[in-house]
Amino acid sequence: MKTLKKVLALLALATMLANNIGSTFAATDIGDINITGWSSTNVFWDDALPGSGSGTSADVTISARVVPTLTMTISTGVIDLGDLSTSNYITGSLDIEIGTNARNWVIVSVISNSGWLTNVDDNAIQVNNLVTDGIVESYRFDSSILAAIDSSVAGFGSTANLSTEINSTASNVVYSSNKAEADNGVDDFRFKISSKIDAQTPSGTYGDTVSFVVTWSF
Repeated sequence: MKTLKKVLALLALATMLANNIGSTFAATDIGDINITGWSSTNVFWDDALPGSGSGTSADVTISARVVPTLTMTISTGVIDLGDLSTSNYITGSLDIEIGTNARNWVIVSVISNSGWLTNVDDNAIQVNNLVTDGIVESYRFDSSILAAIDSSVAGFGSTANLSTEINSTASNVVYSSNKAEADNGVDDFRFKISSKIDAQTPSGTYGDTVSFVVTWSF
């Protein structure tokens, strides 16, 4: 009987020691993964020697930025129409290239800063299609597409179809597109100025300046 009691006591002691040992080494949370200034998560051990452990950090956020870009290249700064004619239009032109990552639209407008061709010695004398001076002449702005597809972006489209007499300083849309387009050295559209005079148009040197305004939506 005493032997049996000793055996039972030893078994109880062994069980207690096993439980204590298990309690001592069952601490599965053995460290942490810190993201500075952000968050912390636990690292776990599998309670074995030798053993292994694992831990998963909180999500690390990745951010980046693409800045908007737009370039407009105008092929020349001077259009010289030379001697105007009563029998046919005299035309000059320039070419323009647009390059941008604007994903919505680009619009190029043109403005005649004089509103017509103006005699440089007498600004009261103009070449236009108005009849206030009794002489009907013509001063026109036109545009046309050169590079129909200047973009690899799906759905790209562009328009250049200005065709109007100029007799004011109003802005006129000369070109528009609906998506990003390449700056690849291929001109996108042509802008033309043309004029035709009357036999009664006073002699002299005439001039105008034009400005191009580009607007876009990124």
